[in-house]
Amino acid sequence: MRDVIRIAMWSGPRNISTALMRSFENRPDTMVVDEPFYACFLQETGIDHPGRQLVLKAQSTDWRQVANDLTAAVPDGYDIFYQKHMCHHMVGSLDWAWARTLKHAFLIRDPRAMLASYVKSRAEVTLDDIGLVRQVDIFEREADRLGSAPPVIEGSDILRDPEFYLGRLCEALGIAFDQAMLSWPSGARDTDGVWAPWWYENVQKSTGFMKREESEKVHLNAALERIADQALPLYERMRAHKIT
Repeated sequence: MRDVIRIAMWSGPRNISTALMRSFENRPDTMVVDEPFYACFLQETGIDHPGRQLVLKAQSTDWRQVANDLTAAVPDGYDIFYQKHMCHHMVGSLDWAWARTLKHAFLIRDPRAMLASYVKSRAEVTLDDIGLVRQVDIFEREADRLGSAPPVIEGSDILRDPEFYLGRLCEALGIAFDQAMLSWPSGARDTDGVWAPWWYENVQKSTGFMKREESEKVHLNAALERIADQALPLYERMRAHKIT
């Protein structure tokens, strides 16, 4: 098998995870996959998400098959396999041996801003839904394996200065930065998950990273504030290791 760099980017929902996938997909040397464990998560938990039945039909619900696909041979012409993962999708009796050959990185966002965005598409939300509990677990597992912290990148930093922070991220991952990562054609992609109609409206209109206001202007109700208070220490633990 060719020596391909496989990048697992671990994020919670309502970050810039899909825009970052667009950025990597615009590189000529990179293929991408969008949330490959989503159907496994829905099957395992029974949770009701927008487009649930479409997702279950579109993807394998067997984590072993998904893991095999993520570590299988990559078509000629691609030297990088970028995998966009949602941390909260990793549930059940998963064996993590499949992931040992991947380079893992972590995309974070202030939980208050994340929650404010999340409830626009799905009214019910819990701490587990925004992925930070699982993200810290995956991060610490990988840090223990490596003996040092894997790369952590903050979405708002990329939006503020895409070229600088993407350059630093590429450096941390051991790949060359490509100017093609800074912009992309608007529209849907064949690589977009079938859940795109519920979640991807803005990114499908985009042609690059767009600046946005973060948590200082976010207003949450009392229930969401309680979740944010639980999430903040987890976010700060990840943020202490972020690329600066």
